[in-house]
Amino acid sequence: MSPTERSVKFRRGPTDRSGRDPSRSRPLTPRTETPSSRDKILDVAEALFARRGFAGVGIQEVADAVGLGKSSLFHHFRSKAHLYLAVLHRVLARIEERLAPALEAVGDPAARLDACIDALVDALAEHPTTARLLLRGLFEDDDFGGGAAQELRAAEETLARILGRFDRLLRDGIEAGAFHAVSAPHTIQTLVGATVYHFASGEFGDGLLGRPLFSAEAVRRRKAELKGLLRRGLVRPTETGGST
Repeated sequence: MSPTERSVKFRRGPTDRSGRDPSRSRPLTPRTETPSSRDKILDVAEALFARRGFAGVGIQEVADAVGLGKSSLFHHFRSKAHLYLAVLHRVLARIEERLAPALEAVGDPAARLDACIDALVDALAEHPTTARLLLRGLFEDDDFGGGAAQELRAAEETLARILGRFDRLLRDGIEAGAFHAVSAPHTIQTLVGATVYHFASGEFGDGLLGRPLFSAEAVRRRKAELKGLLRRGLVRPTETGGST
């Protein structure tokens, strides 16, 4: 069963599992919003949520950091849960946009996989908050309440599309004989750990590598190491012909 056929979910508290959304008839964001103000709120909230998680950030703190009153922030986002999930969805949408050309390409599966690694590493390296926010979203138990089910579903569907396309790429490569007959879910889990955890590892990662994780040299090396690792463990060697 592929990731698109499974239920791909972020961690959330017990009160968010009914699937009911009392605000479903309302738009995701107010029609009167100012895009520049919304983006500023999302930028500030992304940095705060990445640093301390959903539970560790108060809505007043976000409003103060943006320079808005609390009521003005609620004009854009109806609750902290709506704001957090909008941040998470935006992060996933950025990744999906970067990955789309490589995942939708045709041709040699190994070359497509290399292009996907480059795009994924670039997407995580361009925004230092992304990896830590995603890691928190995957393992922290957050109680979003029952009113943000639509926003939660949008984020989870975006994640499922990304994972599903990776799954399809791996299965295409296996079927074409280009990849070893590996487990696609286990390979994806390994890839998530090798990318998302890597860029979320902060000072520990800096110390282990002996240079900042987000330096140009470290990012270039991360791409090379990942592609080399996957090629050695996943890609079948090309037959050169002839026998000995």
